[in-house]
Amino acid sequence: MVTFVGRPPVPDPATVLVVGAGPVGLTAAHELARRGVRVRLVDAAPGPARTSRAVAVHPRTLETFDQMGVAEPVLASGRHNKAFTMYAGGRRLVRLEADYSTMPTRFPFTVVIEQTRTEELLREACGRLGVTVEWDVRLTGFSQDADGVRARLEHGDGRAEEYPAAWLVGCDGGHSTVRKELGLPLIGESSETWELADAQVSMDLPPDTIYWVHTGGQALMMVPYQREGHWRLLDTAPVARPGIASPAQARESAARFEERLSAGLGREVRVGEPEWSSVFTFQQRMVPAMHEGRVFVAGDAAHVHSPASGQGMNTGIQEAYNLAWKLAMVARGQAGRPLLATYGQERVPVGRRLLGSTRQATFLVQLKNALAGVMLPAVFSVVRGAPPLRRAIQRKVLGGMSGLLLDYPDSPLTTTGGGLRPPAGSRAAAVAAGLPAGPAATALHAELRDPRWTLLYAPDGDGASLTAEGAAAAAGDWLSVRAVGARPGTAPAPLPDPGGVLRDALGLASGGWVLIRPDGYLAASGPELTGRRLTRALDVLGPVPLQRSSVGSPAPADTVEATTRVLEGRR
Repeated sequence: MVTFVGRPPVPDPATVLVVGAGPVGLTAAHELARRGVRVRLVDAAPGPARTSRAVAVHPRTLETFDQMGVAEPVLASGRHNKAFTMYAGGRRLVRLEADYSTMPTRFPFTVVIEQTRTEELLREACGRLGVTVEWDVRLTGFSQDADGVRARLEHGDGRAEEYPAAWLVGCDGGHSTVRKELGLPLIGESSETWELADAQVSMDLPPDTIYWVHTGGQALMMVPYQREGHWRLLDTAPVARPGIASPAQARESAARFEERLSAGLGREVRVGEPEWSSVFTFQQRMVPAMHEGRVFVAGDAAHVHSPASGQGMNTGIQEAYNLAWKLAMVARGQAGRPLLATYGQERVPVGRRLLGSTRQATFLVQLKNALAGVMLPAVFSVVRGAPPLRRAIQRKVLGGMSGLLLDYPDSPLTTTGGGLRPPAGSRAAAVAAGLPAGPAATALHAELRDPRWTLLYAPDGDGASLTAEGAAAAAGDWLSVRAVGARPGTAPAPLPDPGGVLRDALGLASGGWVLIRPDGYLAASGPELTGRRLTRALDVLGPVPLQRSSVGSPAPADTVEATTRVLEGRR
């Protein structure tokens, strides 16, 4: 073990140790590194996972990947699913098509992709930023104080290491060492035992939908992969014991799936021996808090639940993205510590709602009641004959699964009452998706990929430009300031808006402004851009952003004086 003589060294304030190299840890590492923070990423496994639990990347996560710059390879590597079809007792009950008309997005579909491939693409993205995974390195414990965290690491060769870091992020799964060391309880209940399998399937139904199949006393699901003939299979009433199946068990599993799917779909189904299958007992639990001091948890380390709606990985990725930009600002001296409290304030309620929605989804997927075979045809005959009801069900299901309805209206980072047409706390990506194809839409999508805050303003010729320029100078490199629709040369950093379509979408009159968080949520707006109003909107960041022009360097006195006058409204 590394030992320190005297007081252990104070860790570099911009060093973060991320434990766990699944999709959540990789997202956290990528976003921290993209913002200039030094990251060390370790995982106890000997190498990348060879099996996939999660297979669905939902629309809000695709928007997040787009902001990260990794959406294109994910889109190219998976099947785009836009439908959900239900069968019972050999009869097709209903096919629900994706309807995102009330939830504008550039990605109106779910991408079905093996988790192993998602992780591979994220590792490649991290590698481009200089972050590589250290495999076979296990966190065995840690201590923390006001200066930092000292993590105890054990390498695969038996070597012990004590590593000083400024911050620790635990993305180490349902059996999280970080969560246990913090003493955070998982609150909730145990639930059901299900079986997952990946196998080749031969049948005369098209792979253009997810299939839900009820057989009278149990339910199964089939999810099509991009690879022709390959499917993810789920059985809610397995007979095998928990764990990865042996070859003999895998053959038995294939025979069971074949028999049950044939009965439920009313046609011959052939299932090949699974590439892998696993019987597992899932739980519905979450932590009451997501950080303590300098240590945080995200993903399955913070909540475990049913895979019924495919939200576990998606929620964890969005948590990591939420945390990373906040932690990066604090680590780089761009914001005060109070900003970190908003991570739990925003995400604990999301986890609580997630448990409720997955509990409902689990009930709907299972439907083990024998009466379901009688009730389901009757229920869905009504649904088929009532288009408004059908559309309402589609939007309700999609809204819960997609993540597109997630917003932060009650966050300390949200300032309401500014007259913004989309309400503060909602997704800026929805505004971008609602614009007609053209320069404004292209420019706004590109701006959302910027890792900084964004201030959009409509120049009025009477001070708005001056205030925006002062805010940019005061903030340094954490704020992007764009003049919407300004002609080149008339204002710094104009954002094209031919025909004023973006101004109209945001409800921006001359002199108006909109503030967008680094994770793409609308934070505040107003009819007149003044330093006082902008300062109030950024109050939760603390005084640091207005006192520094670059990381770790005080702004020149004349710059501070000039920008302070602007930000106090003294033009």
